[in-house]
Amino acid sequence: MKTFHNYIAGAWVEPSTGKYQDNVNPADTTDHIGKFPLSGAADVQRAVESAARGFELWKRTPAPARGDVLRRVGEIMIARKEELADLMTREMGKPLAETRGDVQEGIDTAFYAATEGRRLFGHTVPSELRNKWAMSMRRPIGVAGIITPFNFPLAIPTWKIFPALVCGNAVVFKPAEDVPHTGHVFVEILLEAGLPPEVIQLVHGDGEVGKAIVEHPGVALVSFTGSTETGSKVGETCGRLHKRLSLEMGGKNAQIVLDDAKLDLALDGVLWGAFGTTGQRCTATSRLILQDGIHDKFLAMLVDRAKKLKLGDGRKAGTDVGPVIHAESISKIERYVEIGLEEKAELVLGGRRATGAGLDKGFFFEPTIFAAVRSGSRLEQEEIFGPVLSVIRVKDADEAFRINNGVKYGLSSSLYTQDVNLAFRAINELDNGITYINAPTIGAEAHLPFGGVKATGNGHREGGWEVYEFYSETKVGYVDYSGSLQRAQIDNY
Repeated sequence: MKTFHNYIAGAWVEPSTGKYQDNVNPADTTDHIGKFPLSGAADVQRAVESAARGFELWKRTPAPARGDVLRRVGEIMIARKEELADLMTREMGKPLAETRGDVQEGIDTAFYAATEGRRLFGHTVPSELRNKWAMSMRRPIGVAGIITPFNFPLAIPTWKIFPALVCGNAVVFKPAEDVPHTGHVFVEILLEAGLPPEVIQLVHGDGEVGKAIVEHPGVALVSFTGSTETGSKVGETCGRLHKRLSLEMGGKNAQIVLDDAKLDLALDGVLWGAFGTTGQRCTATSRLILQDGIHDKFLAMLVDRAKKLKLGDGRKAGTDVGPVIHAESISKIERYVEIGLEEKAELVLGGRRATGAGLDKGFFFEPTIFAAVRSGSRLEQEEIFGPVLSVIRVKDADEAFRINNGVKYGLSSSLYTQDVNLAFRAINELDNGITYINAPTIGAEAHLPFGGVKATGNGHREGGWEVYEFYSETKVGYVDYSGSLQRAQIDNY
Protein backbone atom coordinates (compact mmCIF):
# COMPACT_ATOMS: atom_id res chain seq x y z
CA MET A 1 0.00 0.00 0.00
CA LYS A 2 1.38 3.38 -1.04
CA THR A 3 2.33 5.89 1.65
CA PHE A 4 1.61 9.57 1.01
CA HIS A 5 3.08 12.66 2.67
CA ASN A 6 2.37 16.25 3.54
CA TYR A 7 3.58 19.07 1.29
CA ILE A 8 5.40 21.61 3.47
CA ALA A 9 8.12 24.15 2.68
CA GLY A 10 8.37 23.04 -0.94
CA ALA A 11 8.84 19.31 -0.29
CA TRP A 12 6.84 16.14 0.30
CA VAL A 13 7.60 15.27 3.92
CA GLU A 14 6.59 12.73 6.55
CA PRO A 15 4.43 13.92 9.46
CA SER A 16 6.25 14.87 12.65
CA THR A 17 4.05 12.41 14.53
CA GLY A 18 5.13 9.42 12.47
CA LYS A 19 1.47 8.41 12.38
CA TYR A 20 -0.65 7.43 9.37
CA GLN A 21 -4.21 6.31 8.68
CA ASP A 22 -5.57 3.97 6.03
CA ASN A 23 -7.74 5.49 3.34
CA VAL A 24 -10.29 2.95 2.08
CA ASN A 25 -12.96 2.83 -0.60
CA PRO A 26 -16.37 3.24 1.15
CA ALA A 27 -17.98 1.04 -1.51
CA ASP A 28 -15.49 -1.77 -0.79
CA THR A 29 -13.52 -1.51 2.42
CA THR A 30 -11.11 -4.23 1.28
CA ASP A 31 -9.85 -1.74 -1.34
CA HIS A 32 -7.08 0.27 0.34
CA ILE A 33 -6.11 3.50 -1.46
CA GLY A 34 -3.09 4.36 0.66
CA LYS A 35 -1.72 5.50 4.00
CA PHE A 36 -1.98 9.22 4.70
CA PRO A 37 -0.45 11.32 7.48
CA LEU A 38 -2.08 11.96 10.82
CA SER A 39 -0.19 15.17 11.38
CA GLY A 40 0.22 17.31 14.47
CA ALA A 41 0.70 20.91 15.59
CA ALA A 42 4.42 20.82 14.71
CA ASP A 43 3.53 20.14 11.07
CA VAL A 44 1.10 23.07 11.07
CA GLN A 45 3.81 25.28 12.59
CA ARG A 46 6.25 24.46 9.78
CA ALA A 47 3.52 24.91 7.17
CA VAL A 48 2.52 28.36 8.45
CA GLU A 49 6.15 29.50 8.60
CA SER A 50 6.65 28.38 5.00
CA ALA A 51 3.37 29.94 3.85
CA ALA A 52 4.43 33.26 5.38
CA ARG A 53 7.52 33.18 3.17
CA GLY A 54 5.39 32.24 0.19
CA PHE A 55 3.04 35.12 0.91
CA GLU A 56 5.87 37.66 0.70
CA LEU A 57 6.62 36.45 -2.84
CA TRP A 58 3.08 35.86 -4.05
CA LYS A 59 1.58 39.15 -2.88
CA ARG A 60 4.07 40.97 -5.14
CA THR A 61 3.06 38.92 -8.17
CA PRO A 62 0.61 40.91 -10.33
CA ALA A 63 -2.94 39.66 -9.93
CA PRO A 64 -3.35 38.92 -13.66
CA ALA A 65 -0.24 36.72 -13.47
CA ARG A 66 -1.70 34.93 -10.47
CA GLY A 67 -4.80 34.36 -12.56
CA ASP A 68 -2.69 32.88 -15.35
CA VAL A 69 -1.54 30.12 -12.98
CA LEU A 70 -5.14 29.24 -12.19
CA ARG A 71 -5.99 29.15 -15.89
CA ARG A 72 -3.29 26.53 -16.33
CA VAL A 73 -4.76 24.62 -13.39
CA GLY A 74 -8.11 24.54 -15.20
CA GLU A 75 -6.46 23.27 -18.37
CA ILE A 76 -4.72 20.47 -16.49
CA MET A 77 -7.99 19.47 -14.84
CA ILE A 78 -9.66 19.28 -18.25
CA ALA A 79 -6.94 16.91 -19.47
CA ARG A 80 -7.21 14.78 -16.31
CA LYS A 81 -10.97 14.93 -15.81
CA GLU A 82 -11.69 11.19 -16.05
CA GLU A 83 -8.75 10.32 -13.82
CA LEU A 84 -9.84 12.82 -11.19
CA ALA A 85 -13.46 11.65 -11.31
CA ASP A 86 -12.42 8.03 -10.90
CA LEU A 87 -10.15 8.65 -7.91
CA MET A 88 -12.84 10.75 -6.20
CA THR A 89 -15.49 8.08 -6.68
CA ARG A 90 -13.11 5.45 -5.34
CA GLU A 91 -12.34 7.64 -2.34
CA MET A 92 -15.78 8.96 -1.33
CA GLY A 93 -18.33 6.90 -3.24
CA LYS A 94 -20.63 9.09 -5.32
CA PRO A 95 -21.19 7.90 -8.92
CA LEU A 96 -18.89 8.96 -11.72
CA ALA A 97 -21.53 11.22 -13.24
CA GLU A 98 -21.39 13.25 -10.03
CA THR A 99 -17.62 13.29 -9.63
CA ARG A 100 -17.26 14.40 -13.25
CA GLY A 101 -19.49 17.29 -12.27
CA ASP A 102 -17.28 17.89 -9.22
CA VAL A 103 -14.25 18.21 -11.52
CA GLN A 104 -16.15 20.44 -13.94
CA GLU A 105 -17.10 22.77 -11.12
CA GLY A 106 -13.42 23.06 -10.26
CA ILE A 107 -12.62 23.80 -13.90
CA ASP A 108 -15.32 26.47 -14.07
CA THR A 109 -14.05 28.00 -10.84
CA ALA A 110 -10.49 28.03 -12.16
CA PHE A 111 -11.41 29.96 -15.30
CA TYR A 112 -13.67 32.33 -13.39
CA ALA A 113 -10.89 33.02 -10.87
CA ALA A 114 -8.38 33.55 -13.68
CA THR A 115 -10.50 36.36 -15.11
CA GLU A 116 -11.00 37.90 -11.67
CA GLY A 117 -7.23 38.45 -11.60
CA ARG A 118 -7.99 41.35 -13.93
CA ARG A 119 -11.09 42.47 -12.04
CA LEU A 120 -10.04 43.05 -8.42
CA PHE A 121 -11.82 46.36 -8.57
CA GLY A 122 -11.50 49.24 -6.20
CA HIS A 123 -13.28 52.59 -6.43
CA THR A 124 -12.30 56.12 -7.29
CA VAL A 125 -14.52 58.78 -5.77
CA PRO A 126 -14.49 62.58 -5.66
CA SER A 127 -12.64 64.11 -2.76
CA GLU A 128 -14.38 66.79 -0.74
CA LEU A 129 -11.27 68.95 -1.19
CA ARG A 130 -9.76 70.58 -4.24
CA ASN A 131 -6.79 69.04 -6.04
CA LYS A 132 -7.01 65.80 -4.13
CA TRP A 133 -7.46 62.23 -5.43
CA ALA A 134 -9.35 59.57 -3.43
CA MET A 135 -9.45 55.86 -4.22
CA SER A 136 -9.69 52.37 -2.78
CA MET A 137 -8.05 49.10 -3.85
CA ARG A 138 -8.02 45.43 -2.88
CA ARG A 139 -4.94 43.92 -1.29
CA PRO A 140 -4.11 40.44 0.06
CA ILE A 141 -4.37 39.58 3.74
CA GLY A 142 -1.81 36.88 4.54
CA VAL A 143 -1.88 33.15 5.23
CA ALA A 144 -5.29 31.54 4.70
CA GLY A 145 -6.25 28.36 6.56
CA ILE A 146 -8.52 26.25 4.34
CA ILE A 147 -10.46 23.37 5.92
CA THR A 148 -12.74 21.38 3.60
CA PRO A 149 -15.24 18.48 3.84
CA PHE A 150 -15.41 15.09 2.14
CA ASN A 151 -18.49 15.40 -0.04
CA PHE A 152 -17.01 17.61 -2.78
CA PRO A 153 -13.33 16.62 -2.59
CA LEU A 154 -12.23 18.87 -5.46
CA ALA A 155 -14.95 21.47 -6.02
CA ILE A 156 -15.06 22.90 -2.49
CA PRO A 157 -11.26 23.24 -2.18
CA THR A 158 -11.29 25.13 -5.50
CA TRP A 159 -14.08 27.41 -4.28
CA LYS A 160 -11.84 28.47 -1.42
CA ILE A 161 -8.26 28.14 -2.65
CA PHE A 162 -8.60 29.75 -6.09
CA PRO A 163 -10.02 33.05 -4.80
CA ALA A 164 -7.51 33.03 -1.93
CA LEU A 165 -4.66 32.64 -4.40
CA VAL A 166 -5.83 35.12 -7.03
CA CYS A 167 -6.20 37.73 -4.26
CA GLY A 168 -2.55 37.15 -3.35
CA ASN A 169 -2.76 35.06 -0.18
CA ALA A 170 -0.76 31.95 0.67
CA VAL A 171 -2.64 28.82 1.72
CA VAL A 172 -2.40 26.10 4.35
CA PHE A 173 -4.81 23.40 3.18
CA LYS A 174 -6.30 20.60 5.27
CA PRO A 175 -8.65 18.34 3.29
CA ALA A 176 -11.08 16.09 5.11
CA GLU A 177 -9.34 12.99 6.42
CA ASP A 178 -11.79 10.86 4.39
CA VAL A 179 -10.59 12.27 1.04
CA PRO A 180 -6.85 12.91 1.35
CA HIS A 181 -5.96 11.43 -2.04
CA THR A 182 -7.95 14.05 -3.93
CA GLY A 183 -6.28 16.77 -1.86
CA HIS A 184 -2.86 15.31 -2.65
CA VAL A 185 -3.48 15.24 -6.41
CA PHE A 186 -5.00 18.74 -6.34
CA VAL A 187 -1.82 20.14 -4.80
CA GLU A 188 0.26 18.28 -7.40
CA ILE A 189 -1.79 20.03 -10.11
CA LEU A 190 -1.30 23.46 -8.52
CA LEU A 191 2.44 22.91 -8.51
CA GLU A 192 2.46 21.58 -12.06
CA ALA A 193 0.64 24.75 -13.17
CA GLY A 194 3.45 26.89 -11.80
CA LEU A 195 2.28 27.94 -8.33
CA PRO A 196 5.41 28.84 -6.31
CA PRO A 197 6.04 25.97 -3.86
CA GLU A 198 5.77 27.87 -0.58
CA VAL A 199 2.47 29.47 -1.56
CA ILE A 200 0.62 26.19 -0.97
CA GLN A 201 1.00 23.86 2.02
CA LEU A 202 -0.83 20.55 2.42
CA VAL A 203 -1.22 19.16 5.95
CA HIS A 204 -3.19 15.92 6.25
CA GLY A 205 -4.88 14.83 9.43
CA ASP A 206 -7.94 14.90 11.63
CA GLY A 207 -9.58 17.61 13.71
CA GLU A 208 -6.41 18.21 15.69
CA VAL A 209 -4.77 19.60 12.55
CA GLY A 210 -7.78 21.79 11.86
CA LYS A 211 -7.68 23.06 15.45
CA ALA A 212 -3.98 23.89 15.15
CA ILE A 213 -4.60 25.83 11.92
CA VAL A 214 -7.47 27.82 13.43
CA GLU A 215 -5.51 28.65 16.59
CA HIS A 216 -2.20 29.54 14.92
CA PRO A 217 -1.46 33.27 15.25
CA GLY A 218 0.21 33.29 11.83
CA VAL A 219 -3.02 32.30 10.06
CA ALA A 220 -4.82 35.55 9.30
CA LEU A 221 -8.05 34.18 7.84
CA VAL A 222 -9.90 30.86 7.95
CA SER A 223 -12.45 29.32 5.61
CA PHE A 224 -14.28 26.29 7.00
CA THR A 225 -16.97 24.03 5.57
CA GLY A 226 -18.40 21.38 7.86
CA SER A 227 -20.89 20.81 10.65
CA THR A 228 -22.56 23.65 12.53
CA GLU A 229 -21.27 22.23 15.82
CA THR A 230 -17.64 22.33 14.69
CA GLY A 231 -18.15 25.65 12.91
CA SER A 232 -19.37 27.21 16.14
CA LYS A 233 -16.13 26.20 17.87
CA VAL A 234 -14.10 27.58 14.97
CA GLY A 235 -16.08 30.81 15.23
CA GLU A 236 -15.39 31.15 18.95
CA THR A 237 -11.66 30.78 18.41
CA CYS A 238 -11.48 33.13 15.44
CA GLY A 239 -13.54 35.73 17.27
CA ARG A 240 -11.20 35.62 20.25
CA LEU A 241 -8.13 35.89 18.00
CA HIS A 242 -9.65 38.54 15.70
CA LYS A 243 -9.30 36.38 12.57
CA ARG A 244 -11.37 36.85 9.47
CA LEU A 245 -13.64 33.80 9.14
CA SER A 246 -15.98 32.31 6.55
CA LEU A 247 -18.26 29.50 7.73
CA GLU A 248 -20.38 27.26 5.51
CA MET A 249 -22.20 24.75 7.69
CA GLY A 250 -25.36 22.66 7.92
CA GLY A 251 -28.70 22.64 6.19
CA LYS A 252 -32.19 21.17 6.53
CA ASN A 253 -33.42 22.04 3.08
CA ALA A 254 -37.02 21.73 1.91
CA GLN A 255 -38.58 21.16 -1.47
CA ILE A 256 -42.14 22.49 -1.57
CA VAL A 257 -44.57 21.00 -4.10
CA LEU A 258 -47.90 22.80 -4.53
CA ASP A 259 -51.10 21.47 -6.09
CA ASP A 260 -50.47 23.19 -9.43
CA ALA A 261 -46.93 21.84 -9.86
CA LYS A 262 -45.77 19.67 -12.73
CA LEU A 263 -45.50 16.48 -10.73
CA ASP A 264 -43.13 14.57 -12.99
CA LEU A 265 -40.69 17.48 -12.89
CA ALA A 266 -41.00 17.77 -9.11
CA LEU A 267 -40.47 14.02 -8.77
CA ASP A 268 -37.22 14.13 -10.73
CA GLY A 269 -36.16 17.06 -8.55
CA VAL A 270 -36.73 15.43 -5.19
CA LEU A 271 -35.11 12.13 -6.21
CA TRP A 272 -31.99 14.00 -7.28
CA GLY A 273 -32.06 16.40 -4.34
CA ALA A 274 -32.66 13.77 -1.65
CA PHE A 275 -30.60 10.84 -2.92
CA GLY A 276 -27.92 12.40 -5.11
CA THR A 277 -24.55 12.13 -3.34
CA THR A 278 -26.45 9.70 -1.05
CA GLY A 279 -27.95 12.72 0.71
CA GLN A 280 -24.48 13.89 1.77
CA ARG A 281 -24.74 17.49 0.61
CA CYS A 282 -25.29 20.56 2.72
CA THR A 283 -27.93 21.47 0.10
CA ALA A 284 -29.54 18.01 0.01
CA THR A 285 -33.33 17.83 0.09
CA SER A 286 -34.05 16.42 3.53
CA ARG A 287 -37.63 17.72 3.79
CA LEU A 288 -40.42 17.39 1.24
CA ILE A 289 -43.41 19.67 1.89
CA LEU A 290 -46.48 18.55 -0.06
CA GLN A 291 -49.78 20.38 -0.42
CA ASP A 292 -52.93 18.38 0.46
CA GLY A 293 -54.28 18.10 -3.07
CA ILE A 294 -51.30 16.20 -4.49
CA HIS A 295 -49.85 14.67 -1.31
CA ASP A 296 -51.08 11.09 -1.65
CA LYS A 297 -50.53 10.84 -5.39
CA PHE A 298 -47.06 12.37 -5.26
CA LEU A 299 -45.96 10.25 -2.30
CA ALA A 300 -46.98 7.08 -4.13
CA MET A 301 -45.07 8.23 -7.22
CA LEU A 302 -42.02 8.98 -5.10
CA VAL A 303 -41.95 5.64 -3.29
CA ASP A 304 -42.37 3.77 -6.56
CA ARG A 305 -39.45 5.58 -8.21
CA ALA A 306 -37.19 5.49 -5.16
CA LYS A 307 -37.59 1.70 -4.91
CA LYS A 308 -35.98 1.43 -8.35
CA LEU A 309 -32.82 3.36 -7.49
CA LYS A 310 -29.81 1.10 -7.88
CA LEU A 311 -27.23 1.11 -5.10
CA GLY A 312 -23.64 0.14 -5.75
CA ASP A 313 -20.09 1.08 -6.60
CA GLY A 314 -20.17 4.50 -8.22
CA ARG A 315 -17.56 3.41 -10.77
CA LYS A 316 -19.91 0.79 -12.21
CA ALA A 317 -22.40 1.64 -14.95
CA GLY A 318 -26.02 1.91 -13.85
CA THR A 319 -25.33 2.93 -10.25
CA ASP A 320 -27.72 5.63 -9.01
CA VAL A 321 -26.72 5.83 -5.33
CA GLY A 322 -23.31 5.13 -3.84
CA PRO A 323 -22.28 4.45 -0.24
CA VAL A 324 -22.18 6.88 2.66
CA ILE A 325 -18.70 7.90 3.70
CA HIS A 326 -18.00 5.64 6.71
CA ALA A 327 -19.43 3.39 9.41
CA GLU A 328 -20.12 6.32 11.75
CA SER A 329 -22.49 7.75 9.13
CA ILE A 330 -24.38 4.47 8.97
CA SER A 331 -24.76 4.49 12.76
CA LYS A 332 -25.99 8.10 12.78
CA ILE A 333 -28.58 7.38 10.09
CA GLU A 334 -29.79 4.32 12.01
CA ARG A 335 -30.23 6.45 15.13
CA TYR A 336 -32.40 8.90 13.19
CA VAL A 337 -34.52 6.08 11.81
CA GLU A 338 -35.17 5.04 15.41
CA ILE A 339 -35.96 8.65 16.33
CA GLY A 340 -38.44 8.86 13.45
CA LEU A 341 -40.20 5.69 14.57
CA GLU A 342 -40.32 6.92 18.17
CA GLU A 343 -41.90 10.15 16.95
CA LYS A 344 -44.62 8.09 15.17
CA ALA A 345 -43.56 9.08 11.67
CA GLU A 346 -44.55 6.51 9.04
CA LEU A 347 -41.61 4.66 7.49
CA VAL A 348 -42.72 4.04 3.92
CA LEU A 349 -39.41 3.03 2.38
CA GLY A 350 -35.97 1.83 3.45
CA GLY A 351 -34.76 2.43 6.97
CA ARG A 352 -31.94 -0.11 7.09
CA ARG A 353 -28.49 -0.96 5.82
CA ALA A 354 -28.45 -2.19 2.25
CA THR A 355 -27.26 -5.74 1.73
CA GLY A 356 -26.82 -8.07 -1.19
CA ALA A 357 -24.36 -8.74 -3.95
CA GLY A 358 -21.64 -6.10 -4.05
CA LEU A 359 -22.99 -4.17 -1.06
CA ASP A 360 -21.84 -6.11 2.00
CA LYS A 361 -18.27 -4.79 1.85
CA GLY A 362 -19.33 -1.15 1.76
CA PHE A 363 -21.23 1.47 3.76
CA PHE A 364 -24.57 1.29 1.97
CA PHE A 365 -27.91 2.49 3.34
CA GLU A 366 -31.26 2.14 1.61
CA PRO A 367 -32.97 5.31 0.35
CA THR A 368 -35.34 6.07 3.21
CA ILE A 369 -38.63 7.97 3.22
CA PHE A 370 -40.74 8.92 6.24
CA ALA A 371 -44.30 10.20 5.75
CA ALA A 372 -46.58 11.92 8.27
CA VAL A 373 -43.59 13.73 9.73
CA ARG A 374 -44.61 16.31 12.28
CA SER A 375 -43.33 19.87 11.95
CA GLY A 376 -41.05 20.59 14.89
CA SER A 377 -40.03 16.96 15.42
CA ARG A 378 -36.36 16.03 15.59
CA LEU A 379 -36.62 14.15 12.30
CA GLU A 380 -37.90 17.32 10.65
CA GLN A 381 -35.50 19.71 12.41
CA GLU A 382 -32.07 18.06 12.63
CA GLU A 383 -29.50 17.50 9.91
CA ILE A 384 -28.92 13.80 9.18
CA PHE A 385 -26.53 13.96 6.19
CA GLY A 386 -27.70 10.77 4.60
CA PRO A 387 -30.38 9.36 2.26
CA VAL A 388 -33.34 10.12 4.56
CA LEU A 389 -36.30 12.22 3.39
CA SER A 390 -39.05 13.55 5.66
CA VAL A 391 -42.46 14.25 4.07
CA ILE A 392 -44.73 16.89 5.62
CA ARG A 393 -48.33 17.60 4.58
CA VAL A 394 -49.58 21.22 4.42
CA LYS A 395 -52.80 22.99 3.49
CA ASP A 396 -51.44 25.90 1.48
CA ALA A 397 -48.38 27.90 0.45
CA ASP A 398 -48.46 30.06 3.57
CA GLU A 399 -48.14 27.00 5.80
CA ALA A 400 -45.43 25.58 3.55
CA PHE A 401 -43.42 28.79 3.78
CA ARG A 402 -43.75 28.83 7.59
CA ILE A 403 -42.52 25.24 7.87
CA ASN A 404 -39.64 25.90 5.51
CA ASN A 405 -38.52 28.79 7.71
CA GLY A 406 -39.11 26.95 10.98
CA VAL A 407 -35.66 25.36 11.32
CA LYS A 408 -32.38 26.77 12.60
CA TYR A 409 -30.70 26.36 9.22
CA GLY A 410 -31.15 28.50 6.12
CA LEU A 411 -29.14 27.25 3.16
CA SER A 412 -31.34 26.16 0.25
CA SER A 413 -35.01 25.87 -0.62
CA SER A 414 -37.11 24.88 -3.62
CA LEU A 415 -40.65 25.57 -4.79
CA TYR A 416 -42.52 23.77 -7.55
CA THR A 417 -45.46 25.78 -8.84
CA GLN A 418 -46.81 27.36 -12.03
CA ASP A 419 -47.96 30.48 -10.16
CA VAL A 420 -45.50 33.27 -10.95
CA ASN A 421 -46.72 35.31 -7.99
CA LEU A 422 -45.96 32.52 -5.53
CA ALA A 423 -42.61 31.97 -7.20
CA PHE A 424 -41.53 35.54 -6.51
CA ARG A 425 -43.02 35.44 -3.04
CA ALA A 426 -40.89 32.37 -2.34
CA ILE A 427 -37.69 34.05 -3.51
CA ASN A 428 -38.49 36.95 -1.21
CA GLU A 429 -39.96 35.14 1.82
CA LEU A 430 -38.17 31.79 2.15
CA ASP A 431 -35.48 32.27 4.76
CA ASN A 432 -32.58 30.76 2.82
CA GLY A 433 -29.46 31.93 1.04
CA ILE A 434 -30.60 30.14 -2.14
CA THR A 435 -34.11 29.51 -3.51
CA TYR A 436 -34.85 27.49 -6.64
CA ILE A 437 -38.10 27.66 -8.57
CA ASN A 438 -39.09 24.42 -10.35
CA ALA A 439 -35.67 22.94 -9.67
CA PRO A 440 -34.23 20.87 -6.80
CA THR A 441 -32.45 22.27 -3.75
CA ILE A 442 -29.06 21.37 -5.24
CA GLY A 443 -27.35 22.80 -8.31
CA ALA A 444 -25.48 26.01 -7.47
CA GLU A 445 -23.42 27.57 -10.27
CA ALA A 446 -19.79 28.59 -9.87
CA HIS A 447 -20.21 32.24 -10.88
CA LEU A 448 -22.89 33.05 -8.29
CA PRO A 449 -22.50 33.45 -4.51
CA PHE A 450 -23.17 30.33 -2.45
CA GLY A 451 -24.10 30.18 1.22
CA GLY A 452 -26.88 30.50 3.74
CA VAL A 453 -28.29 32.29 6.75
CA LYS A 454 -28.94 31.50 10.42
CA ALA A 455 -26.95 28.45 11.63
CA THR A 456 -25.81 27.69 8.09
CA GLY A 457 -23.20 30.44 7.91
CA ASN A 458 -21.83 33.68 9.24
CA GLY A 459 -22.70 36.01 6.38
CA HIS A 460 -19.89 35.39 3.92
CA ARG A 461 -20.38 33.58 0.63
CA GLU A 462 -18.42 31.10 -1.42
CA GLY A 463 -18.24 31.53 -5.19
CA GLY A 464 -19.17 34.40 -7.45
CA TRP A 465 -17.86 37.92 -6.96
CA GLU A 466 -18.48 38.20 -3.21
CA VAL A 467 -15.85 35.64 -2.18
CA TYR A 468 -13.07 37.89 -3.50
CA GLU A 469 -14.04 40.49 -0.91
CA PHE A 470 -13.57 37.90 1.83
CA TYR A 471 -10.05 37.02 0.68
CA SER A 472 -8.85 40.62 0.31
CA GLU A 473 -8.82 43.82 2.31
CA THR A 474 -9.79 47.32 1.30
CA LYS A 475 -6.96 49.82 1.23
CA VAL A 476 -7.79 53.50 0.78
CA GLY A 477 -5.31 55.93 -0.78
CA TYR A 478 -5.37 59.72 -0.95
CA VAL A 479 -3.16 61.86 -3.19
CA ASP A 480 -3.13 65.57 -2.36
CA TYR A 481 -1.53 67.57 -5.19
CA SER A 482 -2.66 71.01 -4.00
CA GLY A 483 0.74 71.92 -2.57
CA SER A 484 -0.79 73.12 0.69
CA LEU A 485 -2.21 71.63 3.89
CA GLN A 486 -5.88 70.82 3.41
CA ARG A 487 -7.79 69.60 6.41
CA ALA A 488 -10.53 67.06 5.83
CA GLN A 489 -13.08 66.43 8.55
CA ILE A 490 -12.78 70.04 9.59
CA ASP A 491 -15.69 72.40 9.14
CA ASN A 492 -14.71 73.92 5.79
CA TYR A 493 -18.17 75.33 5.25
